[in-house]
Amino acid sequence: MLTSSLGPLLVAAAITGATLTPVSAGTTEAANPEIGTIAIGGDITLRRLVVHNPAPKGTVLFLHGFPETSLVWRDIAAALGDEFEVHAFDWPGYGLSSRPAAENFSYSPRDYAGVLKAYIDKAGIDRSTLTIYAADIGALPALLLALDEPDIARRIIVGDFAPFNRPAYMHERLQNLKAEPAASKTRAAMNQTSDEILENAYRRGLPDDRQFDLAAGVKEDMVQCWSHGALTSADAFYHYYAAFTRDQDLLEAYLGKLKTPVKVIWGEKDIYIDSRMGAEFAERTGATLDILPGIGHYPHLQAPERVVAEIRALLD
Repeated sequence: MLTSSLGPLLVAAAITGATLTPVSAGTTEAANPEIGTIAIGGDITLRRLVVHNPAPKGTVLFLHGFPETSLVWRDIAAALGDEFEVHAFDWPGYGLSSRPAAENFSYSPRDYAGVLKAYIDKAGIDRSTLTIYAADIGALPALLLALDEPDIARRIIVGDFAPFNRPAYMHERLQNLKAEPAASKTRAAMNQTSDEILENAYRRGLPDDRQFDLAAGVKEDMVQCWSHGALTSADAFYHYYAAFTRDQDLLEAYLGKLKTPVKVIWGEKDIYIDSRMGAEFAERTGATLDILPGIGHYPHLQAPERVVAEIRALLD
């Protein structure tokens, strides 16, 4: 069994309450997005975004990547809220979620898998109607959890991540994070250049005619939340990668246990993780692979309408 390997949050998530307050003006009124907090135990509280629907066709849970926060899903959540209940949360180390000391929480994909399970349980989400859409650092935790609990969701959509230990398919900076001493040097460099990362990470490598700006408030949230608490988002990213190879190897070793239906969506112009990584994963799991022409590492930011259409088509 893999349950014990996913950390104490899978075994005992001592939950206390949750609060919700309305999101700021400017979003779709009919969808009524709300932002609040939810405690999942282990001294971790997550900031989350929820769109309620009185008679949903199903539930969609979005998992963000680096250097994002849950607010990157705000407009997509509002668009889907006419038919679905929608959830998103900040991973520990990002946004306004807790940032415990690394001695108490490793920020590894396996620890994040425990956070994901605790959130689904605490939020009372019906697994039988749940679709998880996981990008970048959110994808491996979702798949690790699915190895142990195939019924965690009706389906999982993943994209632009590194399921296997294939450094040649990864950007040099990501390769460097996989082992010391390069990892610590890269961590320091990322913290020193946070302004540049937050300005350009999502559009780097795209031609001029594909450049785009973030929706209002999203970049501001990422900037303000970079250094929330004792750890920066780059620090959390560094700790995530410290155990990344171990958890990639775990997924590959148990890939035959992956029974939850999976779909793969990948940006053709992703310069951080080559689409060949997605192609290998799709081939080995029998998953459908959609390569999005002209799209980079962040399809949900560059072409949110395409993501909305993909989800509607899949769920319909």
